[in-house]
Amino acid sequence: MTRTIIKTDQAPEPVGPYSQAIKSNGWLYVSGQIPLDRTTGQLLEASFEHQVRKVLDTIKAILHAGGSGLDRVVKVTIFLTDMERFSELNAVYAEYFGESCPARACVEVTRLPRDAQVEIEAIALCE
Repeated sequence: MTRTIIKTDQAPEPVGPYSQAIKSNGWLYVSGQIPLDRTTGQLLEASFEHQVRKVLDTIKAILHAGGSGLDRVVKVTIFLTDMERFSELNAVYAEYFGESCPARACVEVTRLPRDAQVEIEAIALCE
């Protein structure tokens, strides 16, 4: 069994003791990402739509670093602090995944790291 830590400077540093992603036996497991500015490490102060875009762009960069892409994602888990934002999330999400939508779960949670409004993790096939 192989296990490789994936790290890219195109994504923010983790806010705790975890890796951006782990590559193992043809799979890439991307840790939950929140809308952080990759240069400052600070939470992005922007509209909810822009925050979702930031998270998906971060995931896209990590996938690329691990030899994968959005079209190879098989499962996504989304955590929201307000399920009233579900339709806004879906509008942006659909732009990124198009017709290759992976399996997905979306749950409302009380709180996320750094008081973010959204966190997304992904599992993808890789080289």
